[in-house]
Amino acid sequence: METLILLAVCFVGYIIAYNTYGRFLARKIFRLDNSREVPSRKINDGIDYVPSKRGIIFGHHYTSIAGTGPIVGPAIGIIWGWLPAVLWIFLGSIFMGAVHDFGSLVISMRNEGRSVSEAAAKYINKRVRFIFFAVVFLTLLILIAVFGVVIASVFTLFPNSVIPVWFQIPIAVLLGKAVYKMGANVNISTAAAVIAMYLMIIAGSYFPIEIPSMMGIPASGVWVILLLIYAWIASTLSVTTLLQPRDYINAWQLFVALTLLIAGAVFSGFTTDFEMSAPMINQNVPETTPAIWPFMFVVIACGAVSGFHSLVASGTSPKQVEKETDSLFVGYGSMLLEGVLALLVIVCVSAGIGMALEVDGQTLTGAAAWNEQYSNYIGSQGLNSKLRPVVLGAANMMGSIGIPAAVGTTLMGVFIASFASTTLDTSVRLQRYVVGELAQDFKISWLKNRWTATSLAVLTAAGLAFANGAGGKGALVLWPLFGSANQLLAALALLVITLYLRTKGGKKFIFALIPCIFMLIITNWAMVLNEIRFAENGNILLVAIGGLVFLLALWVTIEAGIVFARRPAED
Repeated sequence: METLILLAVCFVGYIIAYNTYGRFLARKIFRLDNSREVPSRKINDGIDYVPSKRGIIFGHHYTSIAGTGPIVGPAIGIIWGWLPAVLWIFLGSIFMGAVHDFGSLVISMRNEGRSVSEAAAKYINKRVRFIFFAVVFLTLLILIAVFGVVIASVFTLFPNSVIPVWFQIPIAVLLGKAVYKMGANVNISTAAAVIAMYLMIIAGSYFPIEIPSMMGIPASGVWVILLLIYAWIASTLSVTTLLQPRDYINAWQLFVALTLLIAGAVFSGFTTDFEMSAPMINQNVPETTPAIWPFMFVVIACGAVSGFHSLVASGTSPKQVEKETDSLFVGYGSMLLEGVLALLVIVCVSAGIGMALEVDGQTLTGAAAWNEQYSNYIGSQGLNSKLRPVVLGAANMMGSIGIPAAVGTTLMGVFIASFASTTLDTSVRLQRYVVGELAQDFKISWLKNRWTATSLAVLTAAGLAFANGAGGKGALVLWPLFGSANQLLAALALLVITLYLRTKGGKKFIFALIPCIFMLIITNWAMVLNEIRFAENGNILLVAIGGLVFLLALWVTIEAGIVFARRPAED
C-alpha cells in the first residue's frame, strides 16, 4: 500500500505544481501573451514551421524529449535507494527540468524559433555562439550515432518489436495525410491510427524478425545503416508528413502503457504484497557504484532535467506551437509527464521486480529479488542489463490485470524501441537546424538547405558509428562523456534563460538562476571526477574531449557572469 500512497502523492503533487508554479511562471515570469506573433504563423513554410494543435505538438514534443532516458536513468539511479531517486525526480522535474524546458521554448518562440545557441549569442555575446554550437553539435553527434546502436540492440533483444516499429511509419504518414490534406476528424483518425498500431504489435508477437549479417556487416551495423537512412528521409520531409504524426501516435502508445502500469500498480496494491523491494536508502551499494553526489543527478538525467530537452524546445517544437499560451502545456507539462514515467519506472524496478524474479528455476520475491537484480552496478553494463529490470517489473505489474507476460514484454519492447526511434529522427532534424544556422552565420549558402545540412548530420554520425568497425558501435567510445555533457548543456541553457529574464528587470531571473547554479556545481563536479577516472584508466581521448568541453563551458559561464553583472537592458 505504501507504493500506491507514494504514487498518489507524487501524481497529485504534479497536478498542483502545474496549476500553481507552472501557471505562476507563465503569467508572472514569462508573461505569455497570445497577441504576440509566433514563429509557426509568422514564417509558416509548410516544412518546419507549421501551426499545430497543442495536443498534437504536445505528443511530438513529449516523445522527442523522452526517448529511453526516463527509462534507463531511473533504472540505474535506484541503486542508491528509492527515496533519493524519487525526491530528485519529483522536485527536480518541477523546479529545474520543467523550468528549463519551458524557458527554452518561450525564448525560442520569441526569437523566430531559433536554437539555444543563437539565444546565447543574443543574451550573452556573439563569441559564445560558436562555443554553444560546438557543445550542441558534439552532444547531438554522439546521440545520433549511439541511438542507432541502441535501437539495433532493442530490435535484437525484442525481435517482436521490429514489425510494429517500422509499420508506424506508413501509419503515421496516412494519419498526417488524413488530418492535414483531407481534413479528417482528428479524434477519429487518431483512434484508427492507434488501433492499427496495436494490430501491428499483435502481428509482431507472432512474427519476430531478426536480420542476418550482410556483406560482412553484422546485424547491428545493418540496422544502424537502415536507421540513418530513415532518419535522413524523415528529417527532410515536412514535419506534418511523418515526424509529428509519428510522435503523436507514440504519445498515445505512452498513454496506454502508463494506464496499464498504473492499473497494474493499483490492482497489485489491493490484492498482493506490492511494496518497494529496494531499500529506502541503500547503504550497501556494489563496490563499482560511483558516489551518489554528484552522479545520481547525472545518471537519472531525463527523469528530472536534461540538456537535450533544450535542443528540442528550441528546435522542432517552437516552430509548431500555434499560440504562446500553449507553451505552458507543451514545455512545462511534458516535463512533468516525463517525471510520471520516471516514477513508474522506479516502481517497476522495485515493487514490480519484487513480485517475482525467476533465477535458476527458483522464484525470488521482495528484497531477495531486488538484491539479485542489483547485486552489481548495472550502470556500467550493457543495454540488456539496464532494460531487463524495467521490462520484467512492468510485465509483472501488467500480469496482475490479466496481461500475459509474453504480451507485456512485447508491449514494453515496442514502447522502448518506438521512443528511441522518435528521439533519433528528431535529433537528426535538430542537427540539421544546427548546421543550417551555422552555415547562415558563416554565409555558406550551399550548406543552408535541408538536404545538404541533413547529409552532413547523417554522414558525421555514420563516420563516428563505424569508426572502429562494421558493427556501428564506434560512438560507444565517447558515450561515457554524454551524461555529464548533457547535464552541462542543461546548466548552460538555464544560464541563457537567467540572462533573458535579467533583461526584463526585477528579480524574475532568480527562478532560473537557482537551478542553474545547482546544475553548474553538480555537472562540473561530475566532469572533474570523470576526468580523473579517465586519466587513471589511461583513456587519453576521453580526457582530451572531456577537458575541452569543460573549458568551453567554463568560458561560457565566465562570459555570462560578466554580462549578468552589468545593468540589465530592456529586450
